Amino acid sequence: MTENKIKECVILLHGWGRTDKSMLLISLALKRADYEVVNIDYPSNDKPISELSELAVSQGISQCEALGADKIHFVTHSLGGILVRYYLKQHQLDKLGRVVMLGAPNKGSEVIDMYRKLYFFRQFAGPAGLALGTNPDDVPNTLGAVSFELGVIAGSRSINPFLSLLLPGDDDGKVSVASTKVDGMTDFIELPTTHPTMLMSPRVIKKTLNFLKTGSFIQQEPQ
Repeated sequence: MTENKIKECVILLHGWGRTDKSMLLISLALKRADYEVVNIDYPSNDKPISELSELAVSQGISQCEALGADKIHFVTHSLGGILVRYYLKQHQLDKLGRVVMLGAPNKGSEVIDMYRKLYFFRQFAGPAGLALGTNPDDVPNTLGAVSFELGVIAGSRSINPFLSLLLPGDDDGKVSVASTKVDGMTDFIELPTTHPTMLMSPRVIKKTLNFLKTGSFIQQEPQ
């Protein structure tokens, strides 16, 4: 008798100001690795994080369950990671597998601290973008430690020297390496990539697949 294979589904959540198209290469790689994939598009500039979390994460879970998923993973970019943290602080997901966050501002970003002082940015950013600063009452810093299997990938290259001046230490042009870290995370890796280009990096995609499969970014050698 053959064992029934566990059906695993991965929810993709893009970052602030992006669309589901930004996650296309990661989606294709996951499908080639035999995962069911649900790539969620959501209006990141229009609603607060609390509403976006319910909208995007709930939609992803519903679609994975409709596909018959036994286990549900997440791969997120930037704001998408904060949506998952917010959702899982409010809800229990019994089918939860592993989570990979790419360039997530888990402690906020100093870039937001500066830009939200500007009128034109406040009009464009929307409530979610404005809530991604480093103040204690900004959303990322109110969520506490994570209690699920989480792998964090940080970028350490920037194509925007001006924005990098606002960020302490190494950064990806939008988020410092230090800010991507969060208490309770399972694994962490820093790679030489920028905030937008990490979504197209073969190395980032490979590490993402490693973590989803094994819970580690380091590929295990067969015994």
